[in-house]
Amino acid sequence: MEPPASDALARIAGDVVASPDAGRAMRAWRDRLGIKQVALARALGISASVLSDYESGRRPSPGVQFVKKYVEALVRLDEGKERVVSKLVSSGDDQAILSIGEFPAPLEASKLLRALDATVLAGDPDEVKLYGYTVVDSIKTIYALSGYDFYRIFGATTERALVFTKVGMGRSPLVAIRVSQLKPRMVVIHGPREVDPLAVELARKEQLVLALSGIPTDEALISSLREVQEKEAEARRAP
Repeated sequence: MEPPASDALARIAGDVVASPDAGRAMRAWRDRLGIKQVALARALGISASVLSDYESGRRPSPGVQFVKKYVEALVRLDEGKERVVSKLVSSGDDQAILSIGEFPAPLEASKLLRALDATVLAGDPDEVKLYGYTVVDSIKTIYALSGYDFYRIFGATTERALVFTKVGMGRSPLVAIRVSQLKPRMVVIHGPREVDPLAVELARKEQLVLALSGIPTDEALISSLREVQEKEAEARRAP
C-alpha cells in the first residue's frame, strides 16, 4: 500500500522549510522527481523565469504558502509519471544512514575537514560551501538501499558532504555516486589507510572534493560532525 499524498507533502515541505537555502532544496526535490522547470512553472501559473529566480536564490526566500503550492504541484505532476514520491516516502531500512544534519549557514568545507582530521585527495575544499552532511554505512548503502532510497541520503539539499564509513578502498562509494543523478559537493571516506586510485580519478571527473578521515572510530566521527553543527548553530544565535 502506497503512503497517502499528505505524507509526501509533509516530507518534502518539511525538508524545504528546514533547509538554510529553500531555493536549493526546492530545486533538489524537483531534480529528484525528474520534473522539468517549465512544466512545474506552468502548473504553478507562473513564468519559468520567476521559478528559476526562486530556485536560484535571486528572489527573496519564498514564503510558506508558496512552498506549499510548489510541493503540491510537484506531487501532482509526479502522480502522473513514475510515482517517485511514493517510493521515496515509503522508505525501507534507515540503518544505512548513521547521522544526518543541516547547517544553519553555508560552512567552509575546509572547516569540516579539519574537524574530521581528513586529508584531501581530490578537489579544492577552499572553493566549496556545505549546507549539511550525511554519514552512511557504505556496505549497507551500496547493498541494502534501493535506487530511490539512495536519494534520501541527500537530506534537504545536495550541497552537502557524504561521509562513508566501513570503506574498503573507496571505489564502491564513488562508483555509486558516479551513476547517481544527484551528486554531493564533498565525499569523505572513513576506514582504509589508503584509497583506490580509481576512486580519486572518479572524484576528479565528477569535480568533487574527496578526502580520507583519520578519526579512529565511527562514533568519534559522528560526534565531531555534531559538534561542528552545534557550534555553527550557537554562532548564529549569538548577538
